[in-house]
Amino acid sequence: MCNYKRRRKNDPGEDGLSSEREDARQNGSGAAGFDPKLIEPYIVKDPETLAVNVARAMENLGKAASTWLGPRERGEIVDPVSEPMTELVKTMSKVTEYWMADPKRTLEAQTHLMASVFAMWSRTLSRFSGSASDQPPEPPIKDKRFADEDWQRNPFFDFLRQAYVILSDWAEKLVNEAEGLDEHTRHKAAFYVRQITAALSPTNFVVTNPQLYRETVASHGANLVKGMQMLAEDIAAGRGELRLRHTDTSKFAVGENMAVTPGKVIAQSDICEVIQYEPSTETVLKRPLLIVPPWINKFYILDLNPQKSFIKWCVSQGHTVFVISWVNPDERHADKGWESYIHEGIDFALDTVEKATGEQEVNAIGYCVGGTLLAAALALHAQQDDNRIASVTFFTTQVDFTYAGDLKVFVDEAQIGGLEERMRQTGYLDGSKMAAAFNMLRASELIWPYFVNSYLKGQDPMPFDLLYWNSDSTRMAAANHSFYLRNCYLNNNLSEGRMQLAGKTLSLKDVTIPVYNLATREDHIAPAKSVFVGSALFGGPVEYVLSGSGHIAGVVNPPDKEKYQYWTNGTPVGSYEDWAANARETAGSWWPHWHAWIEAHNSERVPARKPGGGALNAISDAPGTYVLARV
Repeated sequence: MCNYKRRRKNDPGEDGLSSEREDARQNGSGAAGFDPKLIEPYIVKDPETLAVNVARAMENLGKAASTWLGPRERGEIVDPVSEPMTELVKTMSKVTEYWMADPKRTLEAQTHLMASVFAMWSRTLSRFSGSASDQPPEPPIKDKRFADEDWQRNPFFDFLRQAYVILSDWAEKLVNEAEGLDEHTRHKAAFYVRQITAALSPTNFVVTNPQLYRETVASHGANLVKGMQMLAEDIAAGRGELRLRHTDTSKFAVGENMAVTPGKVIAQSDICEVIQYEPSTETVLKRPLLIVPPWINKFYILDLNPQKSFIKWCVSQGHTVFVISWVNPDERHADKGWESYIHEGIDFALDTVEKATGEQEVNAIGYCVGGTLLAAALALHAQQDDNRIASVTFFTTQVDFTYAGDLKVFVDEAQIGGLEERMRQTGYLDGSKMAAAFNMLRASELIWPYFVNSYLKGQDPMPFDLLYWNSDSTRMAAANHSFYLRNCYLNNNLSEGRMQLAGKTLSLKDVTIPVYNLATREDHIAPAKSVFVGSALFGGPVEYVLSGSGHIAGVVNPPDKEKYQYWTNGTPVGSYEDWAANARETAGSWWPHWHAWIEAHNSERVPARKPGGGALNAISDAPGTYVLARV
């Protein structure tokens, strides 16, 4: 025994410990590669207070559960839980069937997983023993969810992180390499796997997230008490549905510090208000500008505040700006389809512009699905000899849905049929459903970080105008939404020349006016490639422009911010990849480039026009009343 102790002190001995590692052990720093001091922030110092706060948190969680269950027990909310779960199980079972059908494939999948797990386990043991210092350092973690340094520094959390990455990659590999799947099923399976892995990330749980664990210990669980209280409040705010808080909504009010560009509502139909904005220049372009926003969201994304407002900027450049503000539909609008939205929306607005200005030619802008509707309206106008729109600009607009991205996951005959059945009961699709679908496209950025910060950290969100607008969702009229899903996402009828409106079969080749087609490079809703492919469908000249950032930030990018960039490369021919590879990059906003394009087609100016002119009286001040209706 004495000899054993002497050998341990003076030489490496059979366990291979160097004298340096033994000195480190005696000095209290443990094996090289792991410092016991790293455990200190995770040790509970006041278990009694922690236990009390956990009990209070559970009480608040019970209140949240009661708030969620109440309207369901009363029959006010009927959750078709079985349908999405059935879709998920059915899709994933096809992947499982492929790998389980052949014992050789099953062994191959298991072997790949176990080899990765054993390699990770070996690295972890090396860290605990101190021998990991001989290995090259790991590259920096690029995933923002694992930004805390203890995800690499602490062996326990490092093990969890590596295990999660291995399992996530393995699950994606099973989907990608499963043979015999049609493309739609593979697309759905890959999407569902991303949703599952995003939800099961160790960053989403208190005991597996180092930052959450430390904060819980440091606050004795007070963060969980507040977080569960916030959860109950958010379910109550959603009247039984979880309305995930992304921002401090108390700091914003439409018409007070958002959507404040001066203007007047000068016309109103059953489905829209038409706003004309006050001029800020002595002369204006002869052609007025009509903006057709999406009805899936509210128009004031283009008028968030004076610093970010595209509308205000257009006014300052000498445009006479008109904007359609869509109604937030309810059961009265159940039968309002695309014909109604064209005749009572776009055509009604064109009539209003002509009455207010006397002009029969306008420049038009369509944003997202508003642009898709506008493209269909232009094809219809071409057959009706309606030439009032002289040029058109599309913001992140798809007219071909071949490469429409992850939203296609939700579109097939079975899912649309189920959705239509639910819409028949109310006459509309609740806005929260579409908002949830959009958030799921980027769940790791738009769902789980806010879930963690609000309900596990107990942190109040920061005020952010863009996220306030994002939460201000709208309903979709049943006929409108059904027509959109079937004719665009499901059957691609507009692209294929099969869409029928007002007794006409539409062809985008009939649209021969100049087109400015803006896409954004990181768009998850209208992918840049999808927008590019759609450019070839028009019968006139198309200027395709690619902006940096995504569906919103790539559009709402004022020049004075000097953010992002845009790319140009002439006519969009060939493949998107080749066009992008040879495109010319320009720093900053695309807004001045667009304005120069407008003026290149007609730069004639006239004296500034007041809202309504001499023909129409103001109904109300901008932003009107339709935009104020909240879900």
